[in-house]
Amino acid sequence: MSTEKDIDFVLRTVEKRDIRFVQLWFTDVLGNLKCFAISPEELEEAFEEGIGFDGSAVDGFASLEESDMLAFPDPATFALLPWRPKESGVARVFCDVSTPSREPFDGDPRRCLRKVFEKADEQGFVPNVGPKIEYFYFDNDLDPVPLDTAGYFDLTPMDRANDLRRQTTLTLEKMSIPVQYSYHAAGPSQNGVELRFTEAVSCADNIMTARLVIKQEAAGQGMFASFMPKPIASAPGSAMYLYQSLLDHEGENLFWGPKEHHPAHLSDIGQHYIAGILKYAPEFTLVTNPTVNSYKRFVSTGEVPTYATWGRRNRSALVRIPTHKPGKHIATRIELRSPDPTANPYLALAVTIAAGLKGIEERLPLPEESTCDTFNLSEAELAAKGICRLPRTLGEAIDRFESSELMREVLGDHIFTYFVREKRREWEEFCTAVTDWEREHYYGGV
Repeated sequence: MSTEKDIDFVLRTVEKRDIRFVQLWFTDVLGNLKCFAISPEELEEAFEEGIGFDGSAVDGFASLEESDMLAFPDPATFALLPWRPKESGVARVFCDVSTPSREPFDGDPRRCLRKVFEKADEQGFVPNVGPKIEYFYFDNDLDPVPLDTAGYFDLTPMDRANDLRRQTTLTLEKMSIPVQYSYHAAGPSQNGVELRFTEAVSCADNIMTARLVIKQEAAGQGMFASFMPKPIASAPGSAMYLYQSLLDHEGENLFWGPKEHHPAHLSDIGQHYIAGILKYAPEFTLVTNPTVNSYKRFVSTGEVPTYATWGRRNRSALVRIPTHKPGKHIATRIELRSPDPTANPYLALAVTIAAGLKGIEERLPLPEESTCDTFNLSEAELAAKGICRLPRTLGEAIDRFESSELMREVLGDHIFTYFVREKRREWEEFCTAVTDWEREHYYGGV
């Protein structure tokens, strides 16, 4: 939570650095970044009383009759925008959104994640998350034509994005967002960046910032960055891997357990958490994979999960347990492999962490570890083992989500209802669209 010390630091920095505009950032329900700017003279009042704005202009926020909203800046998120001039500079700060009566607004995704975080905190858990975001660089925003033929971790003259990744990393670090590493991913023109672990709300803030910085730096080089999960049919899709763990209030990792307790060094808490993720994954998939195109990525290539399974070396598992360094217990974590970068990170973290916490609450047993051989089994054999298939289309994901009591509880009626309505509309629009594939196969007729 913000303190007077945080606010004083921000106000002094604004004056010292000659900041002339402060952008107030927040997201709509679907994860689009929204912003309006205020002068530095308004900032102190914004911290104390909030700044009013028209919520009816933001998708999923409010009706015309209930349009007034207040944005309260979170001083802990204050950062200068490095791509703007140093003279008469520009800064940004993330906001929590409230009603005119200062009640938390039910449609604010950041508030939604904060509620899950606070619930975990009350139970003695601190959710810690590190994201790895994949994306493509193209030379324009119309045609996804690859700029190189490089592959995973390649360092060759063919990789045109070397300098661009370096500049993106430097910009993120100037905004106090540490980067673990950046790399060329498996597909042509596909790249990735892994951010350092932090608590859940800060992680979502960092993802939103990283998506903007990646696009901003690409545009500055005359290129276009796309987070579309599957822009090229013949190339691998883009994921947003979420590395999660639970710490206690002293910073000890609660997922770690001795090897004699569990072969993957998982504690009982870690096992229950994973079991919760697996049980509720079909229900939260609409949030972690929210577009029609998201499901074009779910093909059986051995790299993308299609079933709710877990494993250590099996990268087709939904949850993978990376091998941590011997003796480094803090590194014990899960790798959630299904989310993609079109997801609203606040909601994606809210539902996945809530699913894990539910597994702890229900003391769910961890199913048998899956191996590559698991996927040689038939659908019936997998079902007999209790292995649940993930939704294969946006329509199926909507149905599973809509019937979920947990998703409604975590997101609240406002976000839950809006999400179902908008995604149902999107799916129906897609189902009635005529595609090039259909014309190619059916236009000639019989």
